[in-house]
Amino acid sequence: MKALNDWKILLMLSLTLGLAPFSPEPHLVGKLRWVMGGANGMQAMDWFDLLLHGTPWVLLTRVIVIQVIKKIKHT
Repeated sequence: MKALNDWKILLMLSLTLGLAPFSPEPHLVGKLRWVMGGANGMQAMDWFDLLLHGTPWVLLTRVIVIQVIKKIKHT
């Protein structure tokens, strides 16, 4: 799928779905703090929520790494 390799689409998804809801803090930030604090009390829905909000960021990072590797190989 072309959309999974388009950094512009992935950036838009990361900044919208990846951070929504925005207040009082981005949802992904709260989930990551919870996990880094030991994930005590996290249920299946919380893990799914982390997956849902984190996927655009993982895909964006993947595309950026691929582009950097391609540039390094061509120099």
